[in-house]
This record gives sequence, structure tokens and C-alpha cells, in this order.
Amino acid sequence: MSMRAKQTTRLSVPKTYKLAIGGAFPRSESGRTYEVLSPKGAFLANAAKASRKDARDAVVAARAAVKGWSGATAYNRGQVLYRVAEILEGRRAQFVAEIVDQEGASETAAAAQVDAAIDLWVWYAGWCDKYAQVAGNANPVAGPYFNISVPEPTGVVATVAPQDSALLGIVAAIAPALVTGNAVVVVASERYPLSAISLAEVLATSDLPGGVVNVLTGSPAEIAPWLASHADVDALDLSGAGELDWVDLEIAAAETLTRVLRPGDVSASLDRITAFTETKTVWHTKSLI
Repeated sequence: MSMRAKQTTRLSVPKTYKLAIGGAFPRSESGRTYEVLSPKGAFLANAAKASRKDARDAVVAARAAVKGWSGATAYNRGQVLYRVAEILEGRRAQFVAEIVDQEGASETAAAAQVDAAIDLWVWYAGWCDKYAQVAGNANPVAGPYFNISVPEPTGVVATVAPQDSALLGIVAAIAPALVTGNAVVVVASERYPLSAISLAEVLATSDLPGGVVNVLTGSPAEIAPWLASHADVDALDLSGAGELDWVDLEIAAAETLTRVLRPGDVSASLDRITAFTETKTVWHTKSLI
């Protein structure tokens, strides 16, 4: 008996963009959303507008994730970051379409941005088991001792992502912090937030432990002060905060001795990796036998 499909007009299934906290995708606890529009004013989606409570929840999730992620081997972290690039490559068409819609860019320019983001993940993945050899060293001392300096992760890094791109900016902000074993709370681009949440979906399926990257969408001007003054944030990356009163954020961070990286270049560099490391110096007696 043959079955003939009934001709119907199906409705599309619009994507729901939420926050990414602790490996889950909750709505903002405030229930707030805001409209994301194309450059021509067309409605694209509703994005969650994160609150102070969401920021606190994200910091709690990041703190809980630091121990496991920093305790993984450097080789394993490199594998995970490379896996992110693999999955992003597989979803390339989706990200190209999202960038075209949000930024109004040509398909060629959007594809170039996605490719650059993929390449950036691969570049930082390669540094995971190499940066310590460059940033650390054996120090000369007068005496029968070994003296070795070893870079270690700072801990929880709160980041304001560059606001002028949908994907490349947020990748450039979070990838270097992950290399050394930090956990991240990132405030995505307010104008182009959709690709940030799609990236969080990629991270959730890449073997990256839940809570290592937490993505907040909404107003950086509203969220950043709570992160800057949070006592359990160890470092503050203001790369995308150039249009905010970032000096006030730096002052707030100083109250809890939080390390601050001021707005500036986010190009791939070893400096962006070592910006979120602490140096531990170990002394060990040489054998006299």
C-alpha cells in the first residue's frame, strides 16, 4: 500500500536565542528580551537581556568549572579547542547566514569572518601545550637549587567582547583565555548577539566542560559594572569596552585587586594568552649525591 505525502504548507521554526550559563541555555531570570534587527530594520530574533543575577550565576558557574578545566592536560585542552574549530567548520553555512543577516555583510565577507574565526581556534589550540615553554623558564640562582617559573591560569576571566563583529570578536576574546585553563564569562556584542549564542552551542558539543564559557547577551553598559566589581572575578578583559566608561570599570576592579586588560588590539598573539596567567616560582634542592 503506497502512502502519498499530503501537500501542506509548513511553518518555519524560528530559533530561540537564550543565555549560555553552566552548560545550560536559560532565559534571563528577569524575563527581559530585546529585538535584534538587521541593518535595514528587519526583525531577526529576540535575544535575552541578561541581568545582574544572570551575571552572578555565570560567575558561579565559571568558578565551579575552573578546577576541572585547568587540571586537564595541556594536550587535552588543545584537542578540545581544535574540536571547536572542527564543529564550527561543519556549521559554517549557518554562521555565514547569521552574519549576513546581522551585519548586512556580503556572503563573501561573512564567509571570510567565519574562516578567520575557525583559523583562530586552530592557532590558539596549537599553543596549549607550547605556551608554558615560552612564558616559563629556569632561572639562574647562586646555590645548589633549581629555580623554575611556571605560568598558571588566573582563574575566572570576565570579558566584554568586541562589539563590532558577530563572531570573530568574541572568538578573539575568549580563545586565548581558554588556552591556559581559565574559565570565562563573556558579554557578547549587543548589536550582533545571535552568533555568540550559536557559538555557545558549538562549545557545548565540543567536549568543553559546562561552565568554562558562559555567554551573556544584552547591554554591556549594564552588565560590565557588576562583573568588574565582583569579588570572585580574577581578571577583567575590557577589549570590547572602548565605548564604555572603562576607566570606571578598571577602578571598580581595583577594589578587589582584579587584573585588568584595557581596550586594545585583539589580534592573535602570545601576549593575549599570558595576559591571563600568574607565574608560580618553584625552588627545589639539587641532589648532592
